[in-house]
Amino acid sequence: MFELLKTDSQTQARRGRLTTAHGVVQTPVFMPVGTQASVKAIDTRELDEMGAGIILGNTYHLNLRPGLEVLRAAGGLHAFMNWSKPILTDSGGYQVFSLAGIRKIKPHGVEFRSHIDGSPLFLGPKEAMEIQRHLGSDIAMAFDECPAHDARPREQRLAVERTIRWARECREQQRAAGQQVFGIVQGGCNAAWREECARALVEMDFDGYAIGGVSVGEAEADMLKAVELTAPHLPHGKARYAMGLGTPAQMLELIARGVDMFDCVLPTRVARNGTAFTRRGAFGLKGGAYKADFRPIDETCDCFACKRFTRAYIRHLLNVGEILGLRMVSVHNTHLFLKIMADARAHIEAGTFAEFYRDFIANYTPSKKVLDSRRVGAGGQ
Repeated sequence: MFELLKTDSQTQARRGRLTTAHGVVQTPVFMPVGTQASVKAIDTRELDEMGAGIILGNTYHLNLRPGLEVLRAAGGLHAFMNWSKPILTDSGGYQVFSLAGIRKIKPHGVEFRSHIDGSPLFLGPKEAMEIQRHLGSDIAMAFDECPAHDARPREQRLAVERTIRWARECREQQRAAGQQVFGIVQGGCNAAWREECARALVEMDFDGYAIGGVSVGEAEADMLKAVELTAPHLPHGKARYAMGLGTPAQMLELIARGVDMFDCVLPTRVARNGTAFTRRGAFGLKGGAYKADFRPIDETCDCFACKRFTRAYIRHLLNVGEILGLRMVSVHNTHLFLKIMADARAHIEAGTFAEFYRDFIANYTPSKKVLDSRRVGAGGQ
């Protein structure tokens, strides 16, 4: 159940509370991505200590490894990974986009060839919902077709039709006790298709709604446009989730446009290349300029990495291949994303979000290298 607690007077920002079977999620919220039952380089204790309220798992990947037999024997995904707070599971619809070279779309679902060993796998609405039921996630996503941003108009149109049809099938499937199901709106940057898809899903009365087909290689202006075309057609009393986004600045842009929930692989992915986020942008720690820089990664941050280690030390770890280096940058980045969301919630409550948002955007420098790193072949972390 989602409760809308407050709306900002100068923007469309919303302060909400999402109650699930494993706890309450305060929104706006960033959800660290744990594709394969683990947020890369960060354990569940650390996630809990840095204030993560909900994390993600992925239906496609977990069905392949470790497989449903193991997950059922473990007692579900929460028990398997020792995480007691809420979990949202993606349905595998993103893999329809990211694994386009090894899949075939059929009327009732998608035939995949495993990216691991080439073995066949069929995933459709019934299969995706059954897997998520056994995973026991708090929020299961409907199975959709996520087309490429540059797909031909006919392909975009067919994706909308399939998404609506598959959403109806997902809505009819059995779910785990207390499990919520979110529908996913597709339609590219076509206003009529976005409205049609959103209205059809709202009629099905899902527990929440996601804005799909964003963060798939499109320009930022198109990403913002897709959200702006979708959000007005979604109910005020249900959670809104922009899938696969984004940088700190992008998330604040979308909070200002009425979005409540976000997930993104960036904090841990770019950390493995030594890139750290700050409130002013991202920078690479491996460079020679930081060889004797004994400041923390970010002097305004109170994460474990910033309280304990210097840029010089973490640079050294990264350059000699010590795992601790990428772990500490991952901890810092994830903590920062979570802290920015906490700040956004506090400013919406105080009625000062618009000023906070404008100041943040004015002082944030985007990085093309970081934005390009969102893309990944198998749709993982």
